Amino acid sequence: MKIALLGYGKMGKTIEKLALQAGHEIVLKIGSQDRTSLEVIELKKAEVVIEFTQPESAVSNLLFCLEAGIPVVSGTTGWYHSLAAVQETFKSQNGSLVYASNFSVGVNLFLAINEKTAAILNTYSDYKVHIEETHHTQKKDAPSGTAITIQQTLQPFYPSTTIPIIDHRVDPVIGIHTVSYNSAVDTISLIHDAHSREGFAAGALVAAEWIVNKKGCYHFRDVLGL
Repeated sequence: MKIALLGYGKMGKTIEKLALQAGHEIVLKIGSQDRTSLEVIELKKAEVVIEFTQPESAVSNLLFCLEAGIPVVSGTTGWYHSLAAVQETFKSQNGSLVYASNFSVGVNLFLAINEKTAAILNTYSDYKVHIEETHHTQKKDAPSGTAITIQQTLQPFYPSTTIPIIDHRVDPVIGIHTVSYNSAVDTISLIHDAHSREGFAAGALVAAEWIVNKKGCYHFRDVLGL
């Protein structure tokens, strides 16, 4: 599979390493300084684009991939206020997109487990839920996109109150997300602690392999069948 990396920071480099190990070919590596000079014809060298950039450039990057007719996997967060419009544009122009705030298989299993937990515990009024997340200080958005996704996943079980999110920025933490259900007598907590970026990179490659010959807009949980 011929891959273009749109965004060549720490995540891009990790994806490159795993992609090469899997026998894929990296045909383009586009850093932030290279994006403005990139031409559609260059992007067409790729069969799929994996995009990990910045919130302020994500939407224009996705639409650029759509213009080129290349399927795209987007792991950038902080742009989901425009998600509905981007989905509509991709659908109307027969594009191909997989997006997620987190491409870790473990995190998406964590979301599914939390859904089941909330479905049980929300029937017990003694338990109040909150979300806590910790990332490295270079992370641009706070709270994290993953924490917001957890909140959105669990919120239907707690319609009368907004589930609070507490965020921390501490080096060199990759990413820790905790969902706690607290009562006066005990606490039930579920924790996902990322040990490296390789889990996110591996998931992005799974999504890229899945979307390369498909049309439509999908969340990574669709890829995993969750």
